Amino acid sequence: MPVNHDTKISPALITAILGVLLAAVMIVSAGMGYLPVPYQQVLGVIWEKLMGLEAADSLVSTVVWDVRLPRVFTAAIVGAGLSLSGVVFQGILKNPLADPYTLGISAGAAFGACVAFLLNMTHFQGWSVGLFAFGGAIATLAVVLYLSGSVGGYSSNNLILSGIIVASILSAGISFLKYMADERVSVIIFWLMGSFASKTWTDAALVLVFVSGGTLVCLCFGRDLNLMALGDRAASSLGVDVKRARVMLLVSASLVAAICVSVSGIIGFVGLLVPHMMRSVMGADNQWLMPVSLLAGAVLLLCADTFTRAILSTELPIGVLTALIGGPFFCYVFKRGFSRKAEF
Repeated sequence: MPVNHDTKISPALITAILGVLLAAVMIVSAGMGYLPVPYQQVLGVIWEKLMGLEAADSLVSTVVWDVRLPRVFTAAIVGAGLSLSGVVFQGILKNPLADPYTLGISAGAAFGACVAFLLNMTHFQGWSVGLFAFGGAIATLAVVLYLSGSVGGYSSNNLILSGIIVASILSAGISFLKYMADERVSVIIFWLMGSFASKTWTDAALVLVFVSGGTLVCLCFGRDLNLMALGDRAASSLGVDVKRARVMLLVSASLVAAICVSVSGIIGFVGLLVPHMMRSVMGADNQWLMPVSLLAGAVLLLCADTFTRAILSTELPIGVLTALIGGPFFCYVFKRGFSRKAEF
């Protein structure tokens, strides 16, 4: 995956445009819904809350600040985190079909959430599902790294095969838990389809902390990720500690994906779709591709969530919509990956 510096548009300009677009989409989205709110009023509510002023319209203030904005921020941050993870996984595994779920992270989170639902956990003030999902995802990552490291190191093939093996076992476990859940199986199925309904500022703050931390680590290793695309031996000769860089990137990207899944449920294809879209625009320099994909992923998932929430007559689980969009694109990438392998 050679680094292409011959981009038609400045990466800094693309980043700035996406940043402005994200801010605009967030404001517009917060105003859309059963109670339409003009964007000027949305900005007014935000200003009142930030300045500690008394609300001019308590109903609008409650709807915008307490109901819509936490969901908007959570959707944007989750989209950013999944896209960032997709860039990292595709770079490390040198596989155009890699995304945050290649290593079984989503299967681990789903298994943990299913366990919480089966046990009907009511502790931690409703945080049990998210905590179990996060724990399942992290445990899965640990098993995948252990399996890969015990059979010859953290090579791309070893990581992918280990992820497939663990994900297959967990999928069987999820099926068994669904069978055991009986009348609660509908709750499990709904969570597995993904949703941002009823998100709070606590959810938004939690995912923001983890995604921000993971992003900083990944950006610090952006140059190493570029050099690793040349091959482990070439990267080592250029001063990269390949094993350390690969583990740090894998752990950081997996943590980001895990916290996103634990908050939103299973939302597929964002980590696959966005990096490809951005790579076609600005090349494969991961030092710019990561922040650009992060912003683009936030815009994409926020638009998708707004469509399901405010435009459709009945709210559709966000994971279903992303699958409907991402499935055909996945087929396109799969076909193109075999016909143009020179890109990776």
